[in-house]
Amino acid sequence: MNYPIGIQDFAKLRSNDFVYVDKTDLVYELTKSDGVYFLSRPRRFGKSLLVSTIKYYFEGRRDLFKGLKIESLETKWEPYPVFEIDFNGSNYTEADALEQTLNGYLTKWERQYGVEPATDQLGRRFADVLHQAHEQTGKTCVVLVDEYDKPMLDVMDTGQKTVIDGNEQLLEERHRETLKAFYSVFKLADADLRFVFLTGVTKFAQVSVFSGFNNARDISMNPHFDAICGISREELDNIFASSIEEFAKASSLTVEEAKSQLRQRYDGYHFSKGMTDIYNPFSLLNAFADEDLRDYWFASGTPTYLMRLLSHSDENIQDIIDRSYEAQEFVDYRATVEAPVPMIYQSGYLTIKGYNREDEEYRLDFPNHEVASGFLALLASGYFHTPTQPSSWATKLKKALHHGKPDDFRGLLNDFLASIPYSVRENNGEKSHERQFQYTVYLIMRLIGSTRNTVYHEKATSQGRADCVIETPRYVYIFEYKLDRPATEGMEQIAARGYAEPYAHDRRAVYAIACSFSSETGTISDWQVKQVAGEKE
Repeated sequence: MNYPIGIQDFAKLRSNDFVYVDKTDLVYELTKSDGVYFLSRPRRFGKSLLVSTIKYYFEGRRDLFKGLKIESLETKWEPYPVFEIDFNGSNYTEADALEQTLNGYLTKWERQYGVEPATDQLGRRFADVLHQAHEQTGKTCVVLVDEYDKPMLDVMDTGQKTVIDGNEQLLEERHRETLKAFYSVFKLADADLRFVFLTGVTKFAQVSVFSGFNNARDISMNPHFDAICGISREELDNIFASSIEEFAKASSLTVEEAKSQLRQRYDGYHFSKGMTDIYNPFSLLNAFADEDLRDYWFASGTPTYLMRLLSHSDENIQDIIDRSYEAQEFVDYRATVEAPVPMIYQSGYLTIKGYNREDEEYRLDFPNHEVASGFLALLASGYFHTPTQPSSWATKLKKALHHGKPDDFRGLLNDFLASIPYSVRENNGEKSHERQFQYTVYLIMRLIGSTRNTVYHEKATSQGRADCVIETPRYVYIFEYKLDRPATEGMEQIAARGYAEPYAHDRRAVYAIACSFSSETGTISDWQVKQVAGEKE
């Protein structure tokens, strides 16, 4: 199978026999009505390919859509004047890069339609082009903007400045003003527009960029368009059945085992209360091409702007995941470091993991193992400041648990805790020892999660919540933590509240572990282990 990795042009994909997951029925549904539409999806999720598909559809390229779903839906195939703006490929940390990009597009279109610019205002120039194209062709215009927010993301929270008319101004603010003025064309040229579609990672609601739109419709959380980008579980099973078989054979797995590993690694995205399971297309296609499981999507770009936001925020990732949200709390980006959740969600590092219809509240978490392991490793590296990378150290901890060696686990954990500089704990002095201890343990235990180890935090039982439960193929570990208290209290709590009861008939060896930490030294002060169920070791 020929996988279209990095192919963003629909014509190139269709002309070179690449596999294509047919989304054209959704394209038809989206484009049949006039208006301004917006779609937010994480990077490398197929937004550019979607924009390209819409472009060729509106250009009337029926030949490219032969055999696809839209062929039986569309009967006219009328061409429209199409104006595509792609903000990918430029570095907007340079002071005049945004203006140069927009001016380049406008100059090309002015020549194409014989428009003599009457002003230097970018939005007004574009409005004149659209009107002239409408007059010349007799057809209203289509405007497609890919990654509309990249100029703002490039400079977000960097403090970079530029000089305008002798006055210093934040580049972030300058880009917002430029784009707001440019997008005002969608009000000015309403009579000349047939369809406008913008894609991006984030929806900048409060920063006024969207105030330039005339009744824009945001389809990002519309259940009907859940699968317009990405690969659904149904599409995976129907289109990539042979790919899964080849992957399973190369990995010495059964087909079901291969599906399970692919699901844990790359599935888990949900974009609405419809809860349609969506796989990361970039990682999935790379895994099939290489016949290997790697963190392709995460390795393709470091979320530096998110790290900057989180470093300024009082919230940590545990706080963010341990609560419920109304939709507006994570859909509209408010451009403040005090509220990083919308940016983390819209960038694809968190996703919807539950929806309470009665209260209309959502629960967020990492979509899958690829995102969790990569993002947590970055957070841990910035939080702990240890000489050893947390990810490499976590690998050793995983091996100790996988081989049933809880005492080795203790030694490795204690060594890592001892390597955390004392100054780190002092710098976090505004936080209570209890809160700091909880977050430290939370990061450590979540780093241990993998496609082979499942980690549960605050796992509920009929009589309470176990602090942490880690399941491996051969072992189960039930952890109860104490701070400046004897480990016996933790062991008694595990027994009294029946944390091991769900595993009473499990064939795996089940260990109860009571771990006491010292707020003075930051290391383990007391430790007890007892096998409480399963086959005796």
